[in-house]
Amino acid sequence: MPLVTMKEVLKESIEGKYAVGAFDSLDRVFTEAIINAAEKKGVPVILMVVPPCIEGPDSERFMEYVVTRCRESSVPVAVHLDHSPSFENCARGIHLGCTSVMFDGSALPYEENVAITKKVVEMAHAAGVTVEAEIGHVSGHEGNMLDGNIADESAFTTVEEAMQFYQDTQVDCLAVAIGTVHGVYKGEPHLDLDRLQAIRDELPIPVVIHGGSGLKEKDYKELVAHGANKINFFTTMTLAASEAVRKLLAEHDKLTMTDIIEVGQKAAEDIVSEHIEIFGTKPLTK
Repeated sequence: MPLVTMKEVLKESIEGKYAVGAFDSLDRVFTEAIINAAEKKGVPVILMVVPPCIEGPDSERFMEYVVTRCRESSVPVAVHLDHSPSFENCARGIHLGCTSVMFDGSALPYEENVAITKKVVEMAHAAGVTVEAEIGHVSGHEGNMLDGNIADESAFTTVEEAMQFYQDTQVDCLAVAIGTVHGVYKGEPHLDLDRLQAIRDELPIPVVIHGGSGLKEKDYKELVAHGANKINFFTTMTLAASEAVRKLLAEHDKLTMTDIIEVGQKAAEDIVSEHIEIFGTKPLTK
């Protein structure tokens, strides 16, 4: 199965009324967990990497492995650079094989976000690469997931902002803020589903939800029912793997590193598989 763009992975999601999971990987263990889960379900998946994955001293070797593994998958896989902070970083991601990039200018003034996003779109489309951007702002610092975050209603996306941003940039999919947060929630999440539905009704491109961890099954299903097409997911996956390893270490005195890796990978794979089902992801028909 050839490596595909995120646009290809999501092309039937609006009409099909389902979401595709976008799962972060920072290493080989999670990469295998994510792809194995998608292969067993027989559905497309989005494997995300973050800027440190493409900037470190081992980045070229790691990305070569990721791209090769995804290209050899039995299901369509898009390799997506998540939360890229600059035009240059997006270019680096494309150079290393990402088939999709997200420029995150959501904390910038609108005009600056548009200007840089347009440059990224021009560059990426010339290379056959999909572009995601964000308007509004999802709370929580992407590099500090575990302290707990609260959604900021003043930064929620409006329908008018979403439409204007799409018209100004021609991005391929758009991340919106409707009540989710990056990392762990403080308290109970309150999702503005009417806002999400209104955006879905007007926007002709896939809608992306960041901060997908920490919700209940019914919350995910409500998000999908109200128009979410891509749901980003990491914190719950990594916490499940950590807890599985912790339990293993508590129960056994003698372990090999292989034992530890296998348990962590299996826990991550199980979580990915569970959420593929919850998101209602379907195989591509064409």
